Amino acid sequence: MKKVVLASLLAVAGAGLLAHPGFSQPTGQAAAPGQIQMSQEEYAAYNNAKTQTTPAAQAAAWEAYLKAYPQSAVKEDALQQMLNAYSAGSDAAKTLDAADRLLAVNPSNFYGLVFEVSLRGAAAAAQTDAAAKQSGLDAAADYATKGLAAPKPKDMSDADWATLKQKGYPVFYSAIGAAALGKNDNAAAIAAYKSELSSAPLAATTTPGSILMDTYYLASAYYTSKPPDYLNCAYYGARSAAYAPEPFHTTFTKLGSYCYNKYHGKPDGYDAVVAVAKDNLVPPASFAGSVTPAPTPADIVANLIATTPDLSKLALSDKEYVIQNGRPAAPATDTTPARPSDADKVFDTIKGKSVELPDVIVVAATADQIQVAVSEDAVQSNTADFTFKMKEPLKTVPAPKDKITLSGTYDSYTQTPLMINMTDGAVVEKKKPVTKKPAAPVHRAAPRKK
Repeated sequence: MKKVVLASLLAVAGAGLLAHPGFSQPTGQAAAPGQIQMSQEEYAAYNNAKTQTTPAAQAAAWEAYLKAYPQSAVKEDALQQMLNAYSAGSDAAKTLDAADRLLAVNPSNFYGLVFEVSLRGAAAAAQTDAAAKQSGLDAAADYATKGLAAPKPKDMSDADWATLKQKGYPVFYSAIGAAALGKNDNAAAIAAYKSELSSAPLAATTTPGSILMDTYYLASAYYTSKPPDYLNCAYYGARSAAYAPEPFHTTFTKLGSYCYNKYHGKPDGYDAVVAVAKDNLVPPASFAGSVTPAPTPADIVANLIATTPDLSKLALSDKEYVIQNGRPAAPATDTTPARPSDADKVFDTIKGKSVELPDVIVVAATADQIQVAVSEDAVQSNTADFTFKMKEPLKTVPAPKDKITLSGTYDSYTQTPLMINMTDGAVVEKKKPVTKKPAAPVHRAAPRKK
């Protein structure tokens, strides 16, 4: 009988995939705990597979070994070595099949779970159909969740287990983040990507690769949150750009600087954010206080009202901005008088007044009412911001997207969603240009001949 002993080999094979544990043959010693006894024939087949010098030959030899000894005591480890051989040979389909077979023997095998996550995630990323892509990302995330719950392999030291997790956990968290981001679950994506950064070696977070790419995706998740978190978007966008080569550096910088401008209101100071982000994996405690936020819409409205002597002279677009974003009314206190809402302050200057609005865009219309887009934002989004209640029923109802001129009287408003209501509405017909008749030709008498 021959004896083999399992030995831990913690290495990374290929693009972040973990290599298998190998086997070694002791000489002239009794079977120790963890040792496996084999017949001469089985050991010869096992040793033949282990000593092959090319991935293809090694994979074939392991297949032959498992076929001959399907109930081998080292079946899990043989499958693991076969998995690595297929991976080294860049055969994705057979690698995935080997991972499936390995997990059928041990559903918690850490190596098999890493391969499942990596291969399924890569296949999903290559999909062009959105539903198929998300299905693949979700499958990878399911395996990743199992990987995070996998127990420490038998007979592995705590130190080796910590090293193994540091290599595998970033793969798992990346897959969970990608699946969550694909479903617009920004909170879950942010949590996963932040866990990925904290679980990886610091050097891996500054090296071009999947973890740096996920730092950019973390910034994107903050940006697409509702409401957007522009400050964290700026931070992680800046950090990803700081270590990314072109063309990624330019792309990452665009997101980081855009979010910074949205938060701060202007570009000055962004270089300081880049410097802090480059030197810190996560925002330091002092970071938020170091960046002054831009004035809020309510702040802008308050300043506009304070610096405008005659609110009725504001442009229509400014009046809309005040009505939509102004501060609400405030009751009197012991030290301050009651304050009407900013919207009322502006609307009271025009209420009851008639106006003619040229070239507005029809959004919806009936014989008794027309909703139109007046402001530039409303026109761009094809959203009505004015409703005209017609003085007389229309004989001809305008169609959506028609450009017309309307007259009416300011009556009331709603702040959210913004709508300014007009009464006594009427369509103003465009005056036809007056054309002058050509002057009659002047007939001159022919000169008489002398």
